[in-house]
Amino acid sequence: MGEERRGGKTLNDIRLNFIVEGQTEETFVRDQLVPHLAERSIWVAVRCVQTSRKRNIKYSGGLASYAQARGDISRWMRGELGPDVRFTTMFDLFGLPNGFPGYDAASGLDPINRATALEKAMREDIGDKRLVPYIQVHEFEALVLADPTALSEEYPESAAGAERLKAMADGYASPELINGGSKTAPSKRIKQEIRGYRKSTSGPIITDRIGLPRLRDQCSHFGAWVDNLESLGSSA
Repeated sequence: MGEERRGGKTLNDIRLNFIVEGQTEETFVRDQLVPHLAERSIWVAVRCVQTSRKRNIKYSGGLASYAQARGDISRWMRGELGPDVRFTTMFDLFGLPNGFPGYDAASGLDPINRATALEKAMREDIGDKRLVPYIQVHEFEALVLADPTALSEEYPESAAGAERLKAMADGYASPELINGGSKTAPSKRIKQEIRGYRKSTSGPIITDRIGLPRLRDQCSHFGAWVDNLESLGSSA
């Protein structure tokens, strides 16, 4: 499609809607992915998954059940029917509800193949080709561990802990492969070493310091997702 303009936008512009697990992911998308994708004429809206509604008050954040996510995504899709609209998600593999489609079948796979299988099952379950599902392996803090030394800039009193995290992360081919256990998940390891670490405030600051190029290089599943999102601007 050409570059004809209408209303100040090119005809191959894409509107990309993110439904994310929580405030940390929302901030990360807004601060790092929104400006990056805008350079490719991909215009982003982001919000946390709606978990409930009581007396016309909407409650968002967290992923207690797949049904909640499915309902919220489906409602947004019904309200956005234009050919230039796409949707994506950012949910953690760690703690993913067991009602997620394909959950049992994917349980024996390695982390990245497991996330890929769950993404495929989610897209098939929702049944809309405009959806580009993404599941973070194992959780947002895997991105922080792409360069743990960046933690020492935010927490200078924990510089030794940041170095221990770096030594630990260096033992893995990718921070996405760091164990997702209840005591060994990336967030648990960071909290053991970095006093006062707060995911919602510190996480996006640290990943911004690390920078998108290194995040993509160190975290292959994350990098493939960003590649896929970038391609939306050229495939409209």
